[in-house]
Amino acid sequence: MKTLILPLLTTLAGLLRSRGLLHLEILSLRQQLATVTARDHKRLRSRHLERLFWVSLYRIWPGCLATLVVFRPATLLRWHRRGFRLYWTWKSRRGRGTGRPTTPLEIRRLIRQLSRENPLWGAPRVHGELQLLGIVTSQTTVAKYMIRHRKPPSQTWRTFLDNHVTELAAIDFFTVPTASFRILYVFLVLRHERRELAHFNVTEHPTAQWTAQQMVEAFPWDPALKYVVRDRDQIYGEVFRRRVKSLGIEQVRIAPRSPWQNPYVERLIGSIRRDCLDHHIILNERHLRRVLRAYSTYYHTARTHPSLAKQSPQPRPIHRPDSGNVIAFPHLGGLHHEYRRAA
Repeated sequence: MKTLILPLLTTLAGLLRSRGLLHLEILSLRQQLATVTARDHKRLRSRHLERLFWVSLYRIWPGCLATLVVFRPATLLRWHRRGFRLYWTWKSRRGRGTGRPTTPLEIRRLIRQLSRENPLWGAPRVHGELQLLGIVTSQTTVAKYMIRHRKPPSQTWRTFLDNHVTELAAIDFFTVPTASFRILYVFLVLRHERRELAHFNVTEHPTAQWTAQQMVEAFPWDPALKYVVRDRDQIYGEVFRRRVKSLGIEQVRIAPRSPWQNPYVERLIGSIRRDCLDHHIILNERHLRRVLRAYSTYYHTARTHPSLAKQSPQPRPIHRPDSGNVIAFPHLGGLHHEYRRAA
């Protein structure tokens, strides 16, 4: 009896399976026929619901590829792969507690800061620096959030100037009218490193030879100075150029009519005018030299500079609040004051 039932069940299952496949094939053909009759365009474009139908049919019956006439089987496979990606994108979306944890915003900002401030560093260097700061992350994460620099990376102008600031000086002239309406010329030499007024002098008739002699007096035995920044004034003639070259100093000329390319000495000239000369009537050369010497003392020992972390070129000591009362020391006849604590 058992030998008769088993073949019958197998035959019945085959008939049912064949009938089901027949219905699926009919469904596939009908859907294609409906797609063709509903479109007037030469090129068929499937809607999202139709694509979902065909992807679902393919998952139930992969043999539907043999019945496709409207589009190629490769198109259906491409739809299926796209649906697979969209499904896992939806499933691993943020806020579900799945997938790789996101990198905190503070670490991402720190990675960008390190890569911005160190353009010569790659991901291994930045990753090593983060490890020394106690931050645990992977090197691939560091490479993902780093700033993409130009190739090859270039240092900033600020870095370049900071590396050469000890070898830089700037020179310039400015004029001062006297009480008798004469014009006096003031020559300045400024060291960039500590904004130090290295030398100044006054004359009524400047020449190239006189200007060259001022450079000799400013840097008689200073091998550290390599570059001097100046404008293109005709006062810096052949005599001046030969004398400066003999001192081992290279001249860097700014562009014509571009005083902003020599900003530090221009700022010094403005400070001298605003802090001092705008409040004096100059009588003669001797009076101007005396006023400039007094301002030079105030400038180096008392005046604070934002570029020097609010210090003076000759650093002043910092007094504790409990070290005594505050006492004012006048400079330039009381135009400015310096404040210290008296023990």
